[in-house]
Amino acid sequence: MRKLRVAAVVLTLVAILLFSTSGGFLVMNDPQPADLILVLAGETDRRPARGLELLQQGFAPKLMLDVPVSARIFDEQTIDIAQKFVNGLPQHDHISICPISGLSTKAEAQDVERCIAQRPANRILIVTSDYHTRRALATFRHELPRHQFSIAAAEDAKQFGNHWWKHRQWAKMNFDEWLKLLWWEVVDRWRK
Repeated sequence: MRKLRVAAVVLTLVAILLFSTSGGFLVMNDPQPADLILVLAGETDRRPARGLELLQQGFAPKLMLDVPVSARIFDEQTIDIAQKFVNGLPQHDHISICPISGLSTKAEAQDVERCIAQRPANRILIVTSDYHTRRALATFRHELPRHQFSIAAAEDAKQFGNHWWKHRQWAKMNFDEWLKLLWWEVVDRWRK
C-alpha cells in the first residue's frame, strides 16, 4: 500500500510538472537570417507587424504574406485588403502576397510551395503566433524538406501565455494547440 501511495505521489508530481510546462513547450522563437520572411495567415493584428519588424531589422530582403484567397471581411476580399495594406507600406517593393486556399498548416505549406517557386528562397523565416510555432515549424520542415526554416513568434498576451492556467483564454488556446499538435504528429504527418 505504501508503494502505491509513493507511486501515486510521484505520478502526480510528474503530471503537474508536465502540465505546467506544456505552454512553454509549444513556443519556439529562434529567428535566423533568411532569404525570405514568410508570415503565415491569421492574427493579422500581430503576425504582419512582427514580420515587418524582422524585415526592418534585416533578417531577410523579402517578405511574403499568406492571405486566404476565399475569405471576406464584410463585402471585401481579404486578398484585396492585404494588397491595399502592402501598397501603403514604405517597403512595398519588398513584400509579396501568397494566396492560400488551404485551411490547415499542412495545406498552407503546400500553397506556399507554389508561391516560393515563383520567388526562389532556400532559407525561410516563418512568422506565426507564439503558440503555433512548434507545429508550424515541424509542418513546414516536413512538407518542404528542400528548404531551411527558422521561426519567429508573434506574441499576443490576450491570446496565450506560457502560464496558461492563469487565464481562461490561454487555457483554451493551450488545449486546442496541443490537440492540433498531437493530430499533426499522429495522423497528418503520415498522410500524403
